[in-house]
Amino acid sequence: MARILVMIPSGEVYDHDNVRWYDFQNVQRFIDHYHNIGDAFVFDSSLKLLSFTELSTLTIVRYDEREIDRLRESFDYVVLRGSNYIHSDMNWEMAEQVLTRLKLPVLAFGIGAQAPTNGEINLSESTRNVLRIISESTASIGVRGAYTADVLANLGIRNTRIIGCPTAFRRNDPNLRISLPPIESVEKVGISVRREVSPAYAKDIRQYLTFHRDLIKSFAARFDVTLMAQGEIEEKKLVLGTDEQKEEAVRTLKENAWAGEWYFDEEIERLYRERLFYSDVVADYDACVSACDFVLGYRLHGNLMALANGVPSVYFTYDSRTREFADTFRIPSFDVFSEAKFRLSEFWQQSRFDDFNRAYARIYAEMSSFLSENNVPHLMKSGESKSAFRQYAIA
Repeated sequence: MARILVMIPSGEVYDHDNVRWYDFQNVQRFIDHYHNIGDAFVFDSSLKLLSFTELSTLTIVRYDEREIDRLRESFDYVVLRGSNYIHSDMNWEMAEQVLTRLKLPVLAFGIGAQAPTNGEINLSESTRNVLRIISESTASIGVRGAYTADVLANLGIRNTRIIGCPTAFRRNDPNLRISLPPIESVEKVGISVRREVSPAYAKDIRQYLTFHRDLIKSFAARFDVTLMAQGEIEEKKLVLGTDEQKEEAVRTLKENAWAGEWYFDEEIERLYRERLFYSDVVADYDACVSACDFVLGYRLHGNLMALANGVPSVYFTYDSRTREFADTFRIPSFDVFSEAKFRLSEFWQQSRFDDFNRAYARIYAEMSSFLSENNVPHLMKSGESKSAFRQYAIA
């Protein structure tokens, strides 16, 4: 068992390996703060795979030589929580200086690159240097998919292993399998919503939002739906806010230049008031998706949480991140910007989920091997991994 430092955590840890947002019971403290609780899913899931006795945070916003030296003597390695770190706007604060002095292994736990909607990815020198430090500190660097591995290969970093995301493996079940029930038996459907978006993620905001709106309405007309939000301020206020804050949220959504025109109509408002779910506690999402017969939608980790609990899920892809997740795990997915019409019957096929079942077993083995080859004590069962490392040639 190890003593670990966490770099860029997302929430407070309780009962050893459970995560919730900071001071979660004090709702008003963070009611106007946007934090994506999906990041806490990844943090929580990562801890559930690791064997450790002590956990603390590695601060990268300041450089304190005496504190860094103390941490080096007190801890065994650093966990970099998996997230979307490899993009043009990433701010690493003083991570380069801190990690250079710390000299501990840094476990990159499923990190990913974000492709811009136009042009090529342009990384700062700080990002390049931090990634090289991380790569050189361990036997392998864990990435979420082939696109991220290619980006790193172009930086000369080739000791990558595709491990997807810890959220998929939070139940630590190497034999997890999605078996579709008859579509006629499906009653409760969870829809993971992402109303807030930017042109950096979606190439056509109007199509993104109108498709999202129509998807919600069509499923609400057929099933008992729960709309699962993950941190947008207005959605959070509608669930956790005061009566005044709820009405303020509705006004803001109606007045928003994008949402008001393309998304938040009278039917969506009614569903938001009656069917919206949000929590600052990761375990609440476990319970929410487990109560569903089917989950679909726009949220990376909301959908992956469902699959991890054995609940069928379909992804709606709209950028490089969502496509990379769907490709890595062979998750049934639909391109929001395609000219095709989404039909549930075309996705409710066991063969599509058998592709996921096979990919899950393979990536589970990759994740287990990744932790073992980096000498990280973990709780995953060993699996047969068919590749030592993922080697990618520079295009």
